[in-house]
Amino acid sequence: MSSFWTSCLAQFEQELPPQQFNTWIRPLRLIGEDDPANGLHLIAPNGFILKWVKERYLARIEELGQVFFSEPVSVSLSLADRASSAVTPTKQLPLPPPVQAPAAPVGLPPATIERPLDKTRSPYEKTRLIPGFTFDNLIVGKANDLARAASMQVALNPGGLAYNPMFIYGGAGLGKTHLIHAIGNHILKQNPDTVVRYVHAEDYYSDVVRAYQTKSFDVFKRYYRSLDVLLLDDVQFFNGKNRTQEEFFFVFNALIEAKKQIVISCDTYPKDISGLEDRLITRFDWGLTVQIEPPEIEMRVAILKKKAEAESVQLDDEVAFYIAKHLRSNVRELEGALKKVLAYAAFHGRRIDLDLAKESLKDVVGAVNRQITVENIQKTVADYYKIKVADLFSSKRTRQVVRPRQVAMWLSKNLTSQSYPAIGESFGGRDHTTVLHAVRTIEALRAKDNELNHDVHVLLQVLKG
Repeated sequence: MSSFWTSCLAQFEQELPPQQFNTWIRPLRLIGEDDPANGLHLIAPNGFILKWVKERYLARIEELGQVFFSEPVSVSLSLADRASSAVTPTKQLPLPPPVQAPAAPVGLPPATIERPLDKTRSPYEKTRLIPGFTFDNLIVGKANDLARAASMQVALNPGGLAYNPMFIYGGAGLGKTHLIHAIGNHILKQNPDTVVRYVHAEDYYSDVVRAYQTKSFDVFKRYYRSLDVLLLDDVQFFNGKNRTQEEFFFVFNALIEAKKQIVISCDTYPKDISGLEDRLITRFDWGLTVQIEPPEIEMRVAILKKKAEAESVQLDDEVAFYIAKHLRSNVRELEGALKKVLAYAAFHGRRIDLDLAKESLKDVVGAVNRQITVENIQKTVADYYKIKVADLFSSKRTRQVVRPRQVAMWLSKNLTSQSYPAIGESFGGRDHTTVLHAVRTIEALRAKDNELNHDVHVLLQVLKG
């Protein structure tokens, strides 16, 4: 590896969170010699990484090159020769003859689970996919553009080594389920014979329980291992369910070895899932992990107008902006507010305008505004960092507690009207100088610590800030 590229990697490793560095920068290769006169040539393993690096990191690589060589450097990007690494999809092997067994597990399709390609069943019975969840009707913004782009890559090349498994995480109501259904629907549109299955983690657990009760694990295993694409939603529900985790471990290995696609969604980062075996968490990190964040205001306005259009309603910009300004957590909250406005207008026979929106949502907006308290901030921060609220009041000085405590103090100062002494009192009777130090510390760290800045950004949006 060239001395420049070694230096460049070391610099990016300091600047980027580990997930971003490992996903976008580490896979790149520099070919040729360190010759700035002729330019530097980087190789990307696939088009997705090439496009993402070109748009977001290429300018920074050229800056680092100029510093390293003490002269301007041109950096080009191209795709690696993929001919040698292309994977030929494996053919679905015919399943054994049906086995006489008790009733099928509840999450599995009706009729014979030994014949997932049975054409007599409806598409929904075979796949459990919701047809309306597609890429075309997904509103895209900064909060989900990476997740959407990665999902499209999976849909175009299911089973590809770089994106298998794909792990999508983010809070409730941000569109994880929409994305994984969109992946399944797109794959089926391209190849209707692909065996795709959407299953919620609770339904998978029910399948395991039923198979255990009826001694039909052979049927259970045969079905799940016959899939070409498994879309597993809300894997955090596997928490503490040891037999379910064990069975999924074997299914996971079998599908990955057969180059079949697995897409998993969760409400948190893989390593933060409580009650999950380490061997599963490790495997979730094998492929690509992407996050969906709370939507920014432009995206919320676009979502509201799209939802209103689906109801054949023309929503004025000022009405959409008012709703989006006051309801910031997730898409479900926005949909609920819009439905309330539409129902209020229909009931009173009035046109939808700003005054009507304010009237219909006064209770909702009032409740949201009342939520931004020091107590609510403390609970939100504790949940986010997986610590106890009591830890924020305690005298503990470990980094796992000190940093969340400082973040909570910074948020309290920026999102409430409380004074430094009042905030200190809310954090276990601390002096106002402690709060002032915390606020200044977080302000300084946000400018140079990308991971902390990301945490604060997410918390601000969740707290309606």
